Amino acid sequence: MLSVRDERKNLVLFFVLAFAISWVFWIIEILWKKSLFLGPFGPTIAAFVLTYINEGAEGAKKLLKRGIDLKFKKIWLIPIFLLMPCIIGLSLVLAVLAGDTMPEFTVLAQPWIIPIAFLYIFFLGGPLCEEFGWRGYAQDRLQKHFNALVSGIILGVIWGLWHIPLFFMENQDIYRNVPIWGFILGTVFLSILFTWIYNNTGGSILAVMLFHTMGNLSHFVIPAMYTTWGGLFSVILNIIVVVIIVIIWGYRKMVREGGGIQILRDFRGTK
Repeated sequence: MLSVRDERKNLVLFFVLAFAISWVFWIIEILWKKSLFLGPFGPTIAAFVLTYINEGAEGAKKLLKRGIDLKFKKIWLIPIFLLMPCIIGLSLVLAVLAGDTMPEFTVLAQPWIIPIAFLYIFFLGGPLCEEFGWRGYAQDRLQKHFNALVSGIILGVIWGLWHIPLFFMENQDIYRNVPIWGFILGTVFLSILFTWIYNNTGGSILAVMLFHTMGNLSHFVIPAMYTTWGGLFSVILNIIVVVIIVIIWGYRKMVREGGGIQILRDFRGTK
């Protein structure tokens, strides 16, 4: 078993390795102007490499199993699949009400694309590439030293900074429509939501991969980020949801014993 000092070194090494792998491939893509599809895999590669070095093949198998294990309370499939579409959809509605022109829903005109996009996003668009690292490796180690809220904030800042090379790619229009500071602010609040999902599903990497997929898919289907105010409203709504979560679930672990049933009982008891 590794000492606390060694765990901290491994955590720092994980971030360095994840950035190095991703940024090297992304810089090559920027200069070469061709996609290699390898940059996003930096966090997952780093997680498995360090896990194998420190825990051997058995440790790597355990990490992999957490990405395919459905053993968590199925009630959490509700926020996993519906929270991000609701936030992004409402962001678009508010943007239009604020004066933006309603953009075209080009994807909904061809709905058969959506399940294909779901699979593509899951395997190549972020979730599989990142979540074994961010949540599966870094989240657990951060929470040994900080509470859940602070861990989510720290990881959100690092996660946002990791994306910086994408702002300089010609084929990444969605990043050019958002200032870097605004994007990082968004990843901070998203990271807190990921922490909430992760902790309440018993550290399920599969749960956060699905949540990540739905977030990216929602942006693909609902063009809120192609409006002037959509991005701002998305951040505001994320903040509101985070505040509600912290009030109900607390900031230390973001987990309530008894889950939704206990929360309902507590609510009734206050009347």
